[in-house]
Amino acid sequence: MSYIAPLKDMMFVLDELAGLAQVGRLPGCEDATAETVEAVLQENANFVQGVVDPLNWSGDCQPATLHNGVVTTSPGFREAFHQFGQGGWQGVQHPVAFGGQGLPKLVSTACIEMLNAANLSFALCPLLTDGAIEALMTAGSDAQRACYLPRLISGEWTGTMNLTEPQAGSDLSLVRTRAVRQGDGTFRIFGQKIYITYGEHDMAGNIVHLVLARTPEAPEGVKGISLFIVPKFMVNADGSTGARNDVWCQSIEHKLGIKASPTAVLLYGDGQFQVASSAGTEPQAGAVGYLVGEENRGLEYMFIMMNSARFAVGMQGVAIADRACQKAVGFARDRVQSRDVAGSAGPVAIIHHPDVRRMLMTMRALTEGARALAYVAAAASDAGHHHPDAQVRRENLAFYEFMVPIVKGWSTEMSLEVASLGVQVHGGMGFIEETGAAQYYRDARILTIYEGTTAIQANDLVGRKTSRDGGATARAIIAQVRATEALVRARAGDDFAAIAQALGEGAAALEQAVGFVVAGARSDVRAVYAGSVPYLRLAGIVLCGWQMARAALAASDRLAGGDGDQAFLTAKVGTARFYADHILAQAPGLSRSIVSGAPGALALTAEQF
Repeated sequence: MSYIAPLKDMMFVLDELAGLAQVGRLPGCEDATAETVEAVLQENANFVQGVVDPLNWSGDCQPATLHNGVVTTSPGFREAFHQFGQGGWQGVQHPVAFGGQGLPKLVSTACIEMLNAANLSFALCPLLTDGAIEALMTAGSDAQRACYLPRLISGEWTGTMNLTEPQAGSDLSLVRTRAVRQGDGTFRIFGQKIYITYGEHDMAGNIVHLVLARTPEAPEGVKGISLFIVPKFMVNADGSTGARNDVWCQSIEHKLGIKASPTAVLLYGDGQFQVASSAGTEPQAGAVGYLVGEENRGLEYMFIMMNSARFAVGMQGVAIADRACQKAVGFARDRVQSRDVAGSAGPVAIIHHPDVRRMLMTMRALTEGARALAYVAAAASDAGHHHPDAQVRRENLAFYEFMVPIVKGWSTEMSLEVASLGVQVHGGMGFIEETGAAQYYRDARILTIYEGTTAIQANDLVGRKTSRDGGATARAIIAQVRATEALVRARAGDDFAAIAQALGEGAAALEQAVGFVVAGARSDVRAVYAGSVPYLRLAGIVLCGWQMARAALAASDRLAGGDGDQAFLTAKVGTARFYADHILAQAPGLSRSIVSGAPGALALTAEQF
């Protein structure tokens, strides 16, 4: 089944929940009119549906290959990436001064969702390039920005993020890659990096690696890490590519999913390529690297990439969930089996069976809630960077930063549940690769792991985002949830009464958990962190439920005014009611497990396992 971009739902969320009109009035965002945004999204949908989506299944069957250090990507990927660059899609949210379109993050978020839904493996290359662009925009010198940004934004070159080493997974204090200072101001880089997405490929003329490494005099730990630009090919003074740098792809991984995305093991300074210095000395081993920003601040700069990537991975979760949902609905409409439980003349399409409907509604409600929360967060990021009032900028950035671990952690965990339900809807056919449902499940499995596991996101939510400010940001967000609850309670009808009841109980559950986290962060930190992942799940469920309630209100207003597609709007209210009854209803139990569950979670010693 081909991917169909959910443009109607996207525009509803953009207009009614994320406040596209308000974003379009921010300084620097004036081009984001409703007409322009709708046209951009339609063109993006045309591109991903016509060019990228047809490569999804074939890429899974014919993964990238490695021969003598050279990676050949899946058939069609190179041509599709050329069209991606030519269409300006890498530059949607990046500055016009460097060749981008300069549109808000809110608009690029919808484009990111479509690209990932069409082909997750393909979309990973632009994802890492976006992170590299943001890091260089923030910490790069004027010369570095002038050299690299136009070519990254145009798609001529791509970017990577090089953190992980065999002994240094999530604990980057263990990074041992060396950076040796040279007389011409450059550095020679020596070391091994693993799990480097698109670390080697044939889709662009150069690959700009951003690499964490230590100078010899650097202090131990994370405070001694610096960030370096290490291009695959050296860059000449006129911007053209020159000699090959001493970066060698030793291998690519054989993976459960995202098979068409080459995940590389890279060797720096292995001597495969000898590189001369700018002073014209004899070629020597060691990859030539250029310091980004100040020494020993590399992790700080890399976190810019990581934050960008974490939000984008959250959108991958929304995307793969939507793709799995579309696939399951299509199959359920076509698959005829068994009589209706209420009685029918013969077998019916399985979409008429109550439990299949329950599964499809779960998939739909989870996907729509996560999409809405992510888009609202993106709009807050735009306000946080562009609003003329400094206080408003601070408040919006605090909101966005609080949401990033939830968008990443909750949306990706959600995608696993949705993709698994998609397989279940297909029954035995879902377990057969040829139907395609299994690919979404396999592809989704990495999303809760890379760019920081769910536990890392949960720890961030507990530590940096909740307890550090004494719960102030969390409680301010809950106050907004309570305000929406009051509006829903004032709306007549059984659906709104049920939504208000569940949302109120969810807000109370989250309030209780926030109080426990803030108090326990000083008195019983192990108990707090034992419940960190349930806390993240609770926050995701309640805050997505908040957005679903807002969607029901907006749809009800449109229905009352006779404005728009009546069936679409009625479905919005019905989906919000389902979310309240079946998903928000989990909130009180989760809160109890957070507040009271530590003794059980920590009951056994390490030796007892």
